[in-house]
Amino acid sequence: MLPTFRALLLGGAALACAGASSLAVAAETSADVADANQVDRVVITGARTRTSAVTGLDMSLRETPQSVSLVGQDRIHDFALTDVHQLLAQITGVNVERVETDRTYYNSRGFDITNFQVDGIGLPLIWGIQFGELDTVLFDRVEAVRGANSMMTGTGNPSATINYVRKRPTNTFQASAAAQYGSWHDYRLEADVSGPLNASGTLAGRLIYANEDRDSYLDHYKVNRNVYGALLAWDATPNLTATVGWSMQDNRAKGNNWGALPLLYSDGSRIDYPRSASTSADWTHWNVRDQTAFAELAWRFDNGWQVKTIGTYKRFEENAKLLYAYGAPDKTTGLGVLGMAGVYPSVYENYILDAYTSGPFKLFGREHQLVIGGQTSRSHGHEYEDSSADTIIYGPVWDWDSAQLAEPTFPGAYLAADQIDRLNRFYAAAHLNVTDQLKIVGGFNALWLKSKGFSYGADQARDASKVSPYLGAVYDLNENVSLYANYTDIFNPQAEVDVNHVKLDPAHGKSYEAGFKSEWFNKRLYVTGAVFTSRQADLAEYAGTFDDGKSYYAGVDTKATGYELEATGAVNAQWRVSLGWTDMSIKDGDGDAARIYLPRKTLKASTTYTIPTLRNLTLGAQFRWQDDIQTSDQTITQNAYGVLDLMAGVDVSEKVRATLNVKNATDKGYLTSLMWGQSYYAAPRSVSLRLDYAF
Repeated sequence: MLPTFRALLLGGAALACAGASSLAVAAETSADVADANQVDRVVITGARTRTSAVTGLDMSLRETPQSVSLVGQDRIHDFALTDVHQLLAQITGVNVERVETDRTYYNSRGFDITNFQVDGIGLPLIWGIQFGELDTVLFDRVEAVRGANSMMTGTGNPSATINYVRKRPTNTFQASAAAQYGSWHDYRLEADVSGPLNASGTLAGRLIYANEDRDSYLDHYKVNRNVYGALLAWDATPNLTATVGWSMQDNRAKGNNWGALPLLYSDGSRIDYPRSASTSADWTHWNVRDQTAFAELAWRFDNGWQVKTIGTYKRFEENAKLLYAYGAPDKTTGLGVLGMAGVYPSVYENYILDAYTSGPFKLFGREHQLVIGGQTSRSHGHEYEDSSADTIIYGPVWDWDSAQLAEPTFPGAYLAADQIDRLNRFYAAAHLNVTDQLKIVGGFNALWLKSKGFSYGADQARDASKVSPYLGAVYDLNENVSLYANYTDIFNPQAEVDVNHVKLDPAHGKSYEAGFKSEWFNKRLYVTGAVFTSRQADLAEYAGTFDDGKSYYAGVDTKATGYELEATGAVNAQWRVSLGWTDMSIKDGDGDAARIYLPRKTLKASTTYTIPTLRNLTLGAQFRWQDDIQTSDQTITQNAYGVLDLMAGVDVSEKVRATLNVKNATDKGYLTSLMWGQSYYAAPRSVSLRLDYAF
């Protein structure tokens, strides 16, 4: 079997090499990374779990002066978190705004999340939106750094930075396959094979694949998603590792929403829709192909220093034929909803080169850490528009399922947007071991951003620069408890445009956070708390919709304050828990409540209990709750609600495990978001069964 596996991996590795655009580095040898990533039941603790997503320095969670949450393979598998929408919805303080079926926003601490990383390298979302569904099969874990993260991103809101940590090749052979079937004919297949390619084990590879094909509880909607990953790691010498990789997610959706359901009749009363209601038609689609190629080089020196370079190429392609519904229907006839349609092909490309060095140094008889790095990137986007002049007329709102909406004619596409962004930044940070109890992290990030081009008739030229400081401190009160605090500036170049199609000025402000971190039950349980406050000026806020269905924004002053509590880890060897609470307020420059479509209070909870003597039977539940939200004009309210998921898993044999998941077990009905004046209903109760086979 091994020769066949090697041939398969070598073929995939050749494909990865062809797709990689430059060289870069791994933090440890491929074997070390893989061994750390493949632990079946990871227990997150403050001292043992480490991250470099905050400052670029490798630090434990307890010595990191910022709030960090992690979701690993165990929870992903237990609760069938196969896409990041489901995963992020379970993280403390993070909200998922499903404004449409195939466009999703994320927010935390009152602001949109605009910073996303893969292995610590920023790969920003276009317009701050996730198009389609990002599959989790390629990732070992997901890290959420809450608050402003100017050190490793340079830009963004004081919300959170999401870091996706890739699966890596292993130095021992391992392979797994999985099949899953669920409600609405949801079929899913996975395969993951990894191991050495030569006798010495210095060359290792990994191939990953997943396919999901499903219908939906929503009328018309179907999704087929294929995910591919190929990685090759070579320990050229004991001190030099080269890694290359390529991944692609091909998400094809039919009958998708563009916008969502109009929620009010012309007299201002709510429309009572079935949960399956959709404004879409069978001829619509939204196809997204997202490819990333990367290459790494890492030099490790005997004195503890290392040098890394990482080159990344990202290509995002979409081809969408969309139908947007608008209008307030008459309550008696149900008529009055109209539609417009358009075809939107586009291509976006990102080139990123990051290089940094880090290691220990001695000063005043103590050892400290230092990181110095830089990054240059170029992004180029082409967006085309082909809008139909035909007006589509919907039938009565209570009879949409049987109404057949004819596909309109399209005159031909024109280039609506052509924009180039260049970002250069330089950063440095030091982790100072001041005393046995006191550690200080200080650093800065300097960036220069230039843009040129046009978007829907508006000039997109801009030239901005900013130096943002970062200062954090951690003080150990005793063996179990530490106090921490941090401060940073906020600088957020914004992609949103105003009513004149002119891009808004960068938002700017300050962010503060303080709290405690602690470890209990022999360091198995990690408990943290934080208070935070952030001020932003000129932050983009939704202000209306153009005739073509696209949104425009206005800059407003915003202040968010609040606190968070989180506990995660294990009470004992069988019982694992995660609990997070967030309470905050968001106000505008006049002191009035702002962004009222965001929940002020949220609760996230998860627990599993395993009984080894019963074939490792695992029973679990996860629960998320939020309080009331409203549309910006206060015409629509979504009352507080909670969603309960249940799971049970058991070893059918030595190599086969079965897992049953029941999502939204109480069949709670609720709207997915009130960020816009439209919305749609979330999925009702669903059931899925998964079989995992380990070779």
